[in-house]
Amino acid sequence: MEQVLSEEQKVSIFTQPKPFYLIFFIEFWERFGFYATQGILARYFVEALGFSQEKSFATFGAFSALVYGLVVAGGFLGDKILGTKRTIVLGTIVLAIGYFLMAFSSTSTIFLALGVICTGNGLFKANPSSLLSKCYGKNDPRIHGAFTLYYMAVNIGSFIALILSPTIAQYFGWNEAFLLSGIGLIIALVNYFAMRKTVANVGSPADEEKLHLGKLGVVVIAVIGVCFLCQFFLQHLVVAHTFLWLVTLGTVGFFIKEMMKEDLASRKKMLVALVLMVEAIIFFTLYQQMPTSLNFFAIYNVNNHILGFNINPQTFQSLNPFWIILLSPLLAMAYSKFSLEGRDLSVASKFALGMTLCGISFSLLYFAKFFADSQGLVSSGWIVASYFFQSAGELLISALGVAMVAELVPERIMGFIMGMWFLTSAIAGVTGGILASFTAVPETSVVNKFHTLAVYTNTFGKIGVITLIIAIVMWIFVPKINKYISGK
Repeated sequence: MEQVLSEEQKVSIFTQPKPFYLIFFIEFWERFGFYATQGILARYFVEALGFSQEKSFATFGAFSALVYGLVVAGGFLGDKILGTKRTIVLGTIVLAIGYFLMAFSSTSTIFLALGVICTGNGLFKANPSSLLSKCYGKNDPRIHGAFTLYYMAVNIGSFIALILSPTIAQYFGWNEAFLLSGIGLIIALVNYFAMRKTVANVGSPADEEKLHLGKLGVVVIAVIGVCFLCQFFLQHLVVAHTFLWLVTLGTVGFFIKEMMKEDLASRKKMLVALVLMVEAIIFFTLYQQMPTSLNFFAIYNVNNHILGFNINPQTFQSLNPFWIILLSPLLAMAYSKFSLEGRDLSVASKFALGMTLCGISFSLLYFAKFFADSQGLVSSGWIVASYFFQSAGELLISALGVAMVAELVPERIMGFIMGMWFLTSAIAGVTGGILASFTAVPETSVVNKFHTLAVYTNTFGKIGVITLIIAIVMWIFVPKINKYISGK
């Protein structure tokens, strides 16, 4: 049955159901913890553990791949076994343990701590968005605005974390910065239990079943095993990559199997979802450059003296969530306005536009080298502008990707498909690490700022051109994809 909305609900993106606010805040705190660690991890590998830049990027890529590769399993647990809400709680607890292990770890235990974080994120990540999708009726015009605001929660958390974490690491130490992540997850857990009544009637069918302690015990034992398995993978990257591709093949195979159960119109929509996921992999490969190659570019070749202050160059990463926070409500209101007027861009058009903006963001950085000062440093304005275009592209691809999944696939496999969407980030973790390795320079070259400037800007320029070519191809296929979505 279609949901009947009042006139106020039709025009206001801030009029959302009560469960939205619980999900908004728990996602905020979980992302706060995650980005507080991610923002400093690649540099931590180099400066604290003595990794080369190339090894740092490869390890970071494997960590990112495992973080998102396990999301499919978390979505399945939420759909079929524990229930969405119980899986959220379990994932939050495991994540908190992982971050506290990071805060008190040594070089011999760091990979176990990262393995626990990968497992906890896998349990958690798919389920809040799956829960949110169940709060809206069919054809509810608020859904694009809701998922855009939900995405803003992610970026408010990461914005604060990416300012605090590098600063704490600089003045107090790495372990103290990791402790910040653990505190964020404890707050997320308290927040959930304080507001859990608002989601009492929302969830997957498994949420409605009584909790079976034996089943929970099996899940906990499996979670512990996966933590140690992730530790092994992070220490053996070739094995980790092989595991990822096997998971990807199995996931795509299951997706195709489920797609063939549907009628022709539904199969076409699911095929569009698969195509857009491939396009998302390309975007997330670019996104992975923020904590890796773009981060080190800011450290070595961007002037960090702003308004009389020397800021930690790693905090330039906070420009991404800053622009997301600024642009999210504007885009959400635009979606609502254009949707009511019948002039909204299709999902395929938004993806193509987002990829175009990402191509511009990297192409810009190529020209920065022509304006470097006598020390080989470029103005921070270049990276501010680059982050603006990439963040705008992110809102059109990453934020709407989740809403796209909610619209194009059957509700019966919603949790699994949400997990599959996050698998695109896992694949991009590996491809992003490989791409970042083209900017890796030996420590002996770091002192030569003009050498590092040439390496970074030339690589970014090539990335920009290739991305713009991909965007043109996407624009060409927009009409065909629109027909598939409409069922014509």
